[in-house]
Amino acid sequence: MTRSVLAFALFTLSAAPFASADTYDIDKSHSKATFRLQHFGVSWFWGQFHDLSGTVSFDEKNVGASTLSLTIAADSLFTADKKRDEHLKAPDFFNTKQFPTITFTSTKVTGKGKALQITGDLTLHGVKKSITADAEFVAAGKDPFGGFRAGWEAKIVIKRSDFGMNFMVGGIGDEVTLYISLEGVKK
Repeated sequence: MTRSVLAFALFTLSAAPFASADTYDIDKSHSKATFRLQHFGVSWFWGQFHDLSGTVSFDEKNVGASTLSLTIAADSLFTADKKRDEHLKAPDFFNTKQFPTITFTSTKVTGKGKALQITGDLTLHGVKKSITADAEFVAAGKDPFGGFRAGWEAKIVIKRSDFGMNFMVGGIGDEVTLYISLEGVKK
């Protein structure tokens, strides 16, 4: 065996563990972002975003090599009340005409087993801030159509005022809990 062949074989073997991340396209029909905040301090108000897209690169054995890129169409907001949805999409809140997307790009993923922490840049209402989400790798497996899928859930707590959404802070809660459920199809 020549030196160059041996060097190539050693390089290939040493690089193999770093190439084990699988990439998944987010399945829009099986992924949602749900949020809740207090309404006048007496109850929880819930809403959803239905249009999520992006990719997850996930390495279960080396979670630090994993990444997430998520885009939420702000106009896909739904609260089951047309008039309220129109107000939430207006400049008092999300201002979806000026800020049509909410994005999250991971910068660091840590954890063990199924428990993960995902740190990254959240851009909401034109403001970008670093946040950390508690997340869970749910499971992965074959689907009945010959594909391979994986799922994750995350919980993020933010203050909407940190993102310039100050309308009625006090009457409508400032602290927002966002639950994200993602299902991805392996590329």
